[in-house]
Amino acid sequence: MTVWIHRRSDSEIDAETTGATGPLAGLRLAVKDNVDVAGLPTTAGCPEFAYTPQADAAAVAALRSAGAVVVGKTNLDQFATGLVGTRSPYGVVENALRPGYVSGGSSSGSAVAVASGEADIAIGTDTAGSGRVPAALHGIVGIKPTLGVISTAGVVPACRSYDCVTIFAADLTTANRAMAAMSTGAPARPWPADVRLAAPPNPVIAVFTTLPDLDPLWHSAFERTVAALRDAGARIIEIDPEPFLSAARLLYDGALVAERYAAVGEFVDSHPTAVDPTVGAIITAARDIPAHRLVSDLTELERLRAAAMTALADADVLLTPTVPGHPTIAAVAADPIGENSKLGTYTNFCNLFDLCAVAIPAGKAGDAHFGVTVLARPFEDAVAFDIAALITTIPAPAPATPTPESAWPLQSTAPQELIVFGAHLRGQPLEHQLIELGARWTGPVQTSPNYRLAALDTTPPKPAVTRVPAPESGVSITGERWLLSPAALGRFLTALPSPMQLGSIELADGTWHTGFSCAGAAAESAKDISEYGSWRAALAAGAVG
Repeated sequence: MTVWIHRRSDSEIDAETTGATGPLAGLRLAVKDNVDVAGLPTTAGCPEFAYTPQADAAAVAALRSAGAVVVGKTNLDQFATGLVGTRSPYGVVENALRPGYVSGGSSSGSAVAVASGEADIAIGTDTAGSGRVPAALHGIVGIKPTLGVISTAGVVPACRSYDCVTIFAADLTTANRAMAAMSTGAPARPWPADVRLAAPPNPVIAVFTTLPDLDPLWHSAFERTVAALRDAGARIIEIDPEPFLSAARLLYDGALVAERYAAVGEFVDSHPTAVDPTVGAIITAARDIPAHRLVSDLTELERLRAAAMTALADADVLLTPTVPGHPTIAAVAADPIGENSKLGTYTNFCNLFDLCAVAIPAGKAGDAHFGVTVLARPFEDAVAFDIAALITTIPAPAPATPTPESAWPLQSTAPQELIVFGAHLRGQPLEHQLIELGARWTGPVQTSPNYRLAALDTTPPKPAVTRVPAPESGVSITGERWLLSPAALGRFLTALPSPMQLGSIELADGTWHTGFSCAGAAAESAKDISEYGSWRAALAAGAVG
């Protein structure tokens, strides 16, 4: 398989692996060859275009800082122009699992490196689906973030306005860890103050009323996934695919393709024999598109985006098949444009609408791997992640709830913390208030031994947590930690009834966090239940109510 364009020596890789530290210590990283790695040539799939960068791309630098070890640079559809993995002078990248079939592109080598076990994680890029299509065709995970969350510094542009850096991994947990490492830097655009940080326990999932070009076996596989989600507690609604699919066609059939010429058009014009004929035809055709057509198509894109978001208004996410089928290499050779376009049916609109997406395996369709994509509104990457996690754990005995491990986007959102002790604990009567605000539960915590716990005579019963001046007169109390957006915490505080209040709570590790406390006078008249150490223990002992 023509996976690698440049591969480092085993001795170099082993030496770095031995000394690696950090959350990704020793994970083998493949990097798509339109993304810079210091000291290794960047070709973008074109030898005559090659240059050797002195610095890593921002995404590569972040992963290496977290302990990942670069194995090498992977093959791709030239200039990231294609979804098939066949448009490269370095050779066709065959599917790792189905000989004779395409790997998907343009991040073909990166996906095959993971699927074949030559890498643990791989960087791809995604403009029209390049970080999702190859994942679907190999039964692996591909995460495409909201535009601008992961820096594209050090990436050869395809369509600069819509390019994203993505990650491939064999499983969702590993992909999550890698995305967390890549998202630690400052995002290129600010996060909205009211972003949701988790999916609700019983999500509303939109699906299209019709699924054009979908292979019958793949249609059955998709229906099985939808049925399993319904059985797991999700509510399924159907929406019109027209605005989504019309936008998808604009990416290549309209004037938006002018961005590809802006990226590398001058090079293509001056090196015609160095460029794949199909790639060259796509890029050079954009040279003479008049400006008024681009303005017109951008206006139409905004109209379609508004219609699509209106259709999604009552849903948490959109679920689609990732691709409609799996063409052979021979079929693509016979119809390179048509087969490529078909592969982008359910991916091309994503970046144009500024959606985030998680592509995951969902069983088999005949002999082929079948995959679905969970798409969410911009910056609701954690919502898409949670529902993708639900799909990967079906069948489940009960609706899934957010995992204690933070989904990757939270590193960039600067979320607000809230420590709760009573009615807002998971499973307690007021938990729904936090869920409705898009809050994310992250697990239990312990206070320092400077607190007392009392039961207020309210409906429902609530705890009063107060700080005492000396540890010998206090206890350590068990609570739980939630994360909210700043706007959500503000709305929560506004609605907080007296005598409850938010203040600074000292945890057992000496750090201070925002949490529930109680006005002193109300706590003094409440029943002391400190001996139980937690609200749950007091409830179990019958000491409350």
